[in-house]
Amino acid sequence: MLSPGSIRSITVAIQLCALVLAGHSWAQNPPQPNRPTSTPYSGDLSIFETPGRDQRLQIQRVMDILGIKHGSGVADLGAGSGWFTVRAAARVAPDGTVFAEDINPEAIKYIDQRLQKERISGVHTILGAPDDPKLPPDSIDALLMLKVYHEIAHPLVLLDNLKPALRPGAKIGIIDRNGNGADHGLNADIVKREMKEAGFKFVASYDFTKADGQDYFLIFQLK
Repeated sequence: MLSPGSIRSITVAIQLCALVLAGHSWAQNPPQPNRPTSTPYSGDLSIFETPGRDQRLQIQRVMDILGIKHGSGVADLGAGSGWFTVRAAARVAPDGTVFAEDINPEAIKYIDQRLQKERISGVHTILGAPDDPKLPPDSIDALLMLKVYHEIAHPLVLLDNLKPALRPGAKIGIIDRNGNGADHGLNADIVKREMKEAGFKFVASYDFTKADGQDYFLIFQLK
């Protein structure tokens, strides 16, 4: 007959095995998104370099609001062609760092070549995963998702994986257009709800990005 201590040990072992198997199952079969999601863009990256975009998007004002300055650690999540990356790199130089993250290997290659050609320093490219940006721990003061959030299928998982990279007081900026998720846009109310569920507080909202076809610029911080 098993002692109470042995029974407890066996129960704990079974529970641990269940957790491991559940984690393996999730890795093989991640949960389905609970809302429509757009397919991440994988086409011609030069489309992001349209003349006059700096002025239409007021990117310097965006960086002011995010508190990006000399020495900041900045993440460009879903960096694409590196349009925002190079502008943030100029702002944080010479002592800051910009992490250009994308899940598309071609985007990372494109940015690496751009950095070399334009002789831009202080930038690290990161090939992330759909649910994990793989940013270094305690490295980020400000993060921007520019026309990216509507492509994230499992935002709560991604945001949870993002948290260790955030320094105290770090700001998260999301610039996007309203939509149903599948049309390369997502309503601001849904973004706010998901960010709240992930443990972030809503800080501010701006609409000056409409000149570039983007309905909102939302700011969040960890609660």
